[in-house]
Amino acid sequence: MSLMKQALVAGVVICGMLSPAIPAAASAGHGPPGSPKSDAEDGALAFDPAAYTELTVTVDGQPMAVRWYREICYVADPILMAKTQNGREIANPECGYQSMNVFVPESSAENPRTAIYFAVNNSGWMASYIRASVTDGAAYDSTASNVGAALKAGYVFVDVASRSRGIVAADGTYPGKSPAAVVDAKAAVRYLRLNDSAMPGSAERIVVNGTSGGGALTAALAASGNSRDYDTYLADVGAAGISSKRRSTIRDDVFAANAYCPITDLGNADIAYEWLFTTLGTRATTRQDPAPATSAAIAADYPAYLKSLGLRDAAGRKLTADTMLKTIRDEVARSAETFMKAAPTNVVPDLGETVPSVGLVNDWIDVDNDRDKVVSIDMTKYLAFVVKQRALKPAPAFDQVGVNGLTGGETNLFGTDEQVYSNFTAYAWNNNSIAGDVTGVDDTGLTWARFLRQRGTVVDEQVDLIDPMHYIGTNADTAPYWYVRHGTRDRDTAFTVSINLDSALESDRSVKEVDYQLAWDKPHAGNYDVPEAMAWIAGALREAGPVKAPTTHGH
Repeated sequence: MSLMKQALVAGVVICGMLSPAIPAAASAGHGPPGSPKSDAEDGALAFDPAAYTELTVTVDGQPMAVRWYREICYVADPILMAKTQNGREIANPECGYQSMNVFVPESSAENPRTAIYFAVNNSGWMASYIRASVTDGAAYDSTASNVGAALKAGYVFVDVASRSRGIVAADGTYPGKSPAAVVDAKAAVRYLRLNDSAMPGSAERIVVNGTSGGGALTAALAASGNSRDYDTYLADVGAAGISSKRRSTIRDDVFAANAYCPITDLGNADIAYEWLFTTLGTRATTRQDPAPATSAAIAADYPAYLKSLGLRDAAGRKLTADTMLKTIRDEVARSAETFMKAAPTNVVPDLGETVPSVGLVNDWIDVDNDRDKVVSIDMTKYLAFVVKQRALKPAPAFDQVGVNGLTGGETNLFGTDEQVYSNFTAYAWNNNSIAGDVTGVDDTGLTWARFLRQRGTVVDEQVDLIDPMHYIGTNADTAPYWYVRHGTRDRDTAFTVSINLDSALESDRSVKEVDYQLAWDKPHAGNYDVPEAMAWIAGALREAGPVKAPTTHGH
């Protein structure tokens, strides 16, 4: 248990109680397809150990044989998609967004205990069409490629496709609305558990990896293990382990989360973003303040939201709007000192020197490279430095459509499957000005508060179902191991979002380890620290100990 965790054992309740998760005893043992505990759909999801293609790759110059189980459809009732998506024709409209490629090092083909590296490839919460990270003849450097490192470690590598925003079904509807991405990721986990006895690798050692929207999907999947909130959605796509009464009989919790710059807590991401970049005047001083009234109105809601979470910082003090900037400052200082201590050649530019990665002058952090210490940080200049290297998103940053003439953001992740989009936050809803888009006060005559009280409203549920903060600290089976990185130069989401995620995880008694850092001098990106991340995974696996080999009756 970390020092931070010890300081936070009082715990935190976030966003109220949820429906109960599946009791471990009730979900631990499930028969293979055809057993008394299986249904017809489970029978259709049987894994064929012989259905693979042989690949040869090199890792660190050494040849490696890999088995490729190609485009396994992990649901029994996939959504038929339109053949053209975003101007591109897809080869597999039947299941290309609900399948996975499984790559098994030949050395692990008979190993039922090795870890499964479960890669979600979503960007910006966009849908992820099936991809193959391992290709015949490819060469990988295990110090730079997470794919090569996972194969070298003997892990089963899985590329997971999933529905999400931006896709269109064959019938013209929009099947990627929240929580489709989380539902599909859970369905893929369930497929692995259903077939654990027939597949290489252990479904009890699933490590989920993702960046940006994929980092958010990683966090949502890892936080919400076995919650019954998803059962109806899982039943609709024919996921493994859902009975005729739409109750779960298979677990979907995972072992570990490896999340980079997670674009998460979307329901509160706008208020966090505007608060961070207006509280010290960052928008105004960098001339990135196209709608100051909008920014101010949105930012005003953040202090109350943060207070409502009941979080604490690393020293055990209440995490509030009054202490958040100091918390960010401390994390940035820790990041710089960690970087300097890691190698003698790791040097932070002195004040007045140019930062090579962005070509900007360092005017905000004073360090003593000889002692690997941060002397001071000017937070006003730091935030200005962040947004000078990449311009801020307009306000609002995430729920944009219909506000101030904006058309971007994640707004099309929400609404019914017949809506192109729906506003999902109070400000955007109440200030939508596009007539006829069936969202906002202008079209419904309802304020956000009144809209949420209407029977049949789905947007508030959709926001919760993809938000890890809604599940951490509840009776969901949250993953016990977490590795979270957020670059110190990342302006795509507020630093407060990942700090809140870390604080919530640290206060969850079921979470055994949280390795959180603002990664020094990194932008919005992921998998830039492959040796460190892989060493952390190996350490978590050692700490957890070996798993029993699955029997012919499951787990």
